[in-house]
Amino acid sequence: MPIRHHGPRPFLRHERERLAALQFEKIGVTPQAATIGAEISGVDLGHLDDATFAEIERAFAEYKVIFFRDQDITTEQHLDFARRFGELEEHPFLPSKDGYENIVQFAKDEQVIGVENVWHHDVTWRLQPSLGSVLRALDVPSVGGDTLFSDMVAAYECLAPEMKERIDDLVAVHDFTYSFGHALSPEELAKKQQEFPPARHPVVRTHPTTGRRCLYVNAIFTSHIEGMPRDESDELLELLYRQADVPEFQCRFHWQKNSLAFWDNRAVQHYAASDYDPQVRVMERVTIIGDEPR
Repeated sequence: MPIRHHGPRPFLRHERERLAALQFEKIGVTPQAATIGAEISGVDLGHLDDATFAEIERAFAEYKVIFFRDQDITTEQHLDFARRFGELEEHPFLPSKDGYENIVQFAKDEQVIGVENVWHHDVTWRLQPSLGSVLRALDVPSVGGDTLFSDMVAAYECLAPEMKERIDDLVAVHDFTYSFGHALSPEELAKKQQEFPPARHPVVRTHPTTGRRCLYVNAIFTSHIEGMPRDESDELLELLYRQADVPEFQCRFHWQKNSLAFWDNRAVQHYAASDYDPQVRVMERVTIIGDEPR
């Protein structure tokens, strides 16, 4: 029988208190959970001076996902904000907005249902997975359609010491085939597999900005752990996947029109609740290219 954890985890208290002591002068910052998520106020993302941007950048590093309300910005302003963090990604499998190859559009309705309701990091099948994504709400259901985020720093730090020792030097293989591959013909699949071969990433990566250790496997794209029998790999991965399920590691965002969420894809997993069909939900996502995990 697996070991169950009951009661508080000391890391959560220490991290909550550390975050509570942070000071910001240019922006309002309202924490959303113990270790992850903050709503940012007092800013217009369409018109940011350098000092305000620097504080947003700092809040992003500390809280791992930040949220903005009432941002009636243009598509170009959405792109410009994301570009301040790095080069933008073009997604090879998801539909883009007409005329904007760097914007993925998620348009859900009675015919197109939400299928992103599983914990995951984005595009870990890339050799350089994304730094993060800025998701903007254009049309949202009256009830439902929230997005949940889970802190993979807390997920790692709250593992037992012997589990950390077991996984610290392991490498996992990530592959798009098990998700996006199902929609491709055999010829298209072979072509894309040549373009995007399986990627090897550490099971526990070090965040390039904060230096913190992050659990870095996910149920959509992680195939197996190298050098381990498949049954043992599957068992260990399933245990690690479940770390995202712990409510104490999570925050939940309720969307409104013109809300934005900007999450650190290196340090969090996310889950889009699919509880709103046949209502309409239209979102636009801009993604920033990241580094090679180490």
